Amino acid sequence: MIRRMATDPIPQFPAGFLWGVSTSAHQIEGAADEREPSVWDAFTAEPGRVKDGSTAAVACDHVHRYPEDVALLADLGVDAYRFSVSWPRVRADKGLDFYDRLVDGLCAAGVRPVPTLFHWDLPAALDWLDRDTAARFAEYVSVVAERLGDRVQKWITINEPAEHTLLGHALGTHAPGRQLLFDALPVAHHQLLAHGLAVRALRAAGATDIGIANSHGPTWPASREQADLEAADFYDVLLNRLFADPLLLGEYPAGLGELMPGDVASDLKVIAEPLDFYGINYYAPTRVGAPQGTEIEFGGVRMPAELPFSVREIEGVTTTDFGWPVVPEGLTELLTGFRERYGDRLPPVVITENGCSYEGVDDQERIAYLDGHIRALHRALEAGVDVRGYFVWSLLDNFEWAEGYARRFGLVHVDYETLVRTPKASYGWLRDVLRAQR
Repeated sequence: MIRRMATDPIPQFPAGFLWGVSTSAHQIEGAADEREPSVWDAFTAEPGRVKDGSTAAVACDHVHRYPEDVALLADLGVDAYRFSVSWPRVRADKGLDFYDRLVDGLCAAGVRPVPTLFHWDLPAALDWLDRDTAARFAEYVSVVAERLGDRVQKWITINEPAEHTLLGHALGTHAPGRQLLFDALPVAHHQLLAHGLAVRALRAAGATDIGIANSHGPTWPASREQADLEAADFYDVLLNRLFADPLLLGEYPAGLGELMPGDVASDLKVIAEPLDFYGINYYAPTRVGAPQGTEIEFGGVRMPAELPFSVREIEGVTTTDFGWPVVPEGLTELLTGFRERYGDRLPPVVITENGCSYEGVDDQERIAYLDGHIRALHRALEAGVDVRGYFVWSLLDNFEWAEGYARRFGLVHVDYETLVRTPKASYGWLRDVLRAQR
C-alpha cells in the first residue's frame, strides 16, 4: 500500500475544496477549573464509567497550549480547523475570551475557524430530556455568534446527535449515563429542535454558511433472510434516517413522528431550516442482523439483548486498534446513496470527521486508512456527489470519551505526562498531500 501511494498520487480535488482537521473541546481543552461542570465531568467521576479511570480535567491542555497547536495546523497546511466551543466554558466568567484568542490565532495563521457549537459536553445544569434546553441552546449560540461572527464564516450547530442520544441516553455508555432505550427518543427530537433554533439564531447574526455534523454509515444486512433484512432496515432508520429525514425532508420516518414530544408538525418546520452544507462523520459501515437474544459488546459499546437488532462483525476486512472495520468503499456507497435518497434536497456535503485509532508515531496504518478514504471520497465526486470538504479526525491524540486515553486518533502524538506534541508519520504524509493539491 505505501509503495503504491508513493507512485500513485492522490487525485486532484476541485479548486476551493476545503481541507481540514477536527477536534472537540472536552477531549482536548483541559482547564476544567476555568469552566462550569458538564455532564461528562459528573460521568467520569463515577467509578467504572471510563475504562482507564481517567478524566478530561487536563486532557491536552489546549486552552493553555493553543498557540503551539495553531502552529501545528499552519505547518500542516490545512485550510480550516474544526473545533468545538464548550458551552460550559462560555457560561463561565470570561469563558468566551479563550475562543476570541483562538480564532484570532487561527486567522493570523491563515487557517479558517470552523466552530461546532455542541459536541456532547452539555452543562451539568441542563438536560436534553427537557424541551427548554433547546431554547437555552439558541440563546447560547446567539452569544457566541455575536462575539465571533466577525471572523467566523462557517458554523456547525451540533455534532452527532445520534451517538449522543444512543450512547448517552439509550444505552448509558456515555454521559449522562442513562439507559432509557427507546424512551430516549425525546433527546433526539430536542437536539434536532435545538439545531433548527440555532440555525435561526445564526442567520439573525448574519451567518451565511451553516451546517450540522451527523454520523452516518451504510447498513449491511447480515444475510438476505427476512429477519435480518428487517433488523437492518430498522437500524438504518434509527441511526441514519431518524436524523437526516427531519433535516432534509422536514419529516420523520414513518412511525417515529408520533413518538416525539410536543407539537411535532410545528417543530419540524424549525428543524428543517435550510442548510448551506450537510456535514457527515464517516467511520465504517455496520453489519446488522436479527436479535440474537444475548447481550454483546461491539466496538466498545454494550448492546442489550432486548434491542430489535444485533450488530455483527464484518468479515474479511482489516480493523483499527479500536476494532472498527476499515471499509473505504463504504464512504463512496454512503455518499452516492444519500444523493439517490435525498436528491436536490441534499445540500453540498462536507465530510466533517473521518479517522482511525492506531498506536505509534510511525503510523503507516493511518496513512493507508486516510489514503483509501480520500480516494473513496474522490470516487463519490466523480459519481456526481457535490462534496465540498474533508476533515480528518483528529489533529491531536485526546480523551476518547469512555475509552479514556487508551485510543489514539491523532495526527500528532501527545505524551499525557509531559503534554509534548510529536507529529506522526501521518501528519507528514497529509502535509505532502495538501501541498500537492495546491
